[in-house]
Amino acid sequence: MGERLLADARSANSGRAARTVVALPGLRVTLIALASGSELAEHEAPGAATLTCLTGRVTLGTTDRTWPLGQGDIVAIPDQRHSLTAETDAAVLLTVRLA
Repeated sequence: MGERLLADARSANSGRAARTVVALPGLRVTLIALASGSELAEHEAPGAATLTCLTGRVTLGTTDRTWPLGQGDIVAIPDQRHSLTAETDAAVLLTVRLA
């Protein structure tokens, strides 16, 4: 699924593609593919969430800190505005606890 989604991201104007892989009461898990150089612009934190880098390299950033992530790295997303930049073609897994 990741390779197919990455192909979709490469051909999308935004440079990204996503698919929700788990949707349960209180939990959402989304696979996000990003073409190299693409970005999820600064946005609000979704609540308690983690980001796992499955392939490639990405950088999660806030106004005062950055977290470079490579394959297998996981980070708790800070409860503040943040952005995500693909340093290479990448696939990440976003896990969010829903209120």
